Amino acid sequence: MNVKALVLAGGSGTRLRPITHTSAKQLVPVANKPVLFYGLEAIAAAGIREIGMVVGDTHAEIEAAVGDGSAFGLQVTYLRQEAPLGLAHAVLIARDYLGADDFVMYLGDNFIVGGINGIVERFTRDRPSAQIMLTRVGDPRQFGVAELDAAGRVIGLEEKPREPKSDLALVGVYLFTPEVHEAVAELKPSWRGELEITDAIQWLIEQGRPVESSVISGYWKDTGNVTDMLEVNRLVLESMEARTDGAVDGVSELIGRVVVEPGAVVERSRIVGPAIIGAGARVLDSYVGPFTSIAAGCTISGSEIEYSIVLPRSSIAGVSRIESSLIGHDVEVTPAPNTPRAHRLVLGDHSKVQISS
Repeated sequence: MNVKALVLAGGSGTRLRPITHTSAKQLVPVANKPVLFYGLEAIAAAGIREIGMVVGDTHAEIEAAVGDGSAFGLQVTYLRQEAPLGLAHAVLIARDYLGADDFVMYLGDNFIVGGINGIVERFTRDRPSAQIMLTRVGDPRQFGVAELDAAGRVIGLEEKPREPKSDLALVGVYLFTPEVHEAVAELKPSWRGELEITDAIQWLIEQGRPVESSVISGYWKDTGNVTDMLEVNRLVLESMEARTDGAVDGVSELIGRVVVEPGAVVERSRIVGPAIIGAGARVLDSYVGPFTSIAAGCTISGSEIEYSIVLPRSSIAGVSRIESSLIGHDVEVTPAPNTPRAHRLVLGDHSKVQISS
């Protein structure tokens, strides 16, 4: 049975503004690679080759980054969604593309450790009408929530409930047979004005169709905000192997898992891993601490930074301490008088900020 993938990459990323005013949220990098690419690699590793990618206002940027998918061993077809009208609306507009095939729906800004091989194998073996992944969360009100009976069967789903019936949130990977199209056709917009995939799965349950779930104990994050982006960056960096392809002078120290990409220069500096210094970046007279990603073409001079993500071509000069920060493209951070010793920043592309050391 052929299994396709439907990858959703059309959201506007309001929780990551101002970064996403000028960048698609799915392309914000962790460990110097866009979040979306990790998902595409997971789909390819599961043996899926055909992808329908739902895109919106940022379609040009997504299409430029992903291309025809051949770099990932995939065949990508782009499907335009005029407005983010819900996950089930994405299924609706992909109806012709999906045809009679089973499919995996994957949210392009989600990050799942360990990939999806196991759940795809289970789905192709058992072929329930729908299969969902669940994980326990602290505040279920922010997610789609599943209610299970004593035997662990899914008996109810609700999107962002005000009073959750469990702490089991839906992870951003769903597997469906073509039966879901029948469910989507019956939907009306929710109180949020969207066609909810949770309502479609609920319809299948009410029709007596088999809906299976698995609770994952591994790591999952919706990288929709800065805190989660930094946490995913930390996780990915921890799994890297040290590698030095750039130039590091004799007085600099690289401690732990540090990646220095080709063309990067490290002089008179101390880098404590896990950390990555991107291609062509320069780190001079500085300290780069753990869980930091410095992207291609950046310059860090006379400064200290840790637990942060810096996007391409930005510069930080003469700043005593930056931590827990997400800094956009082409940003300049320089000293200014009378500010605290530690700085927390979320800076949009082309920003210019003065900071006192």
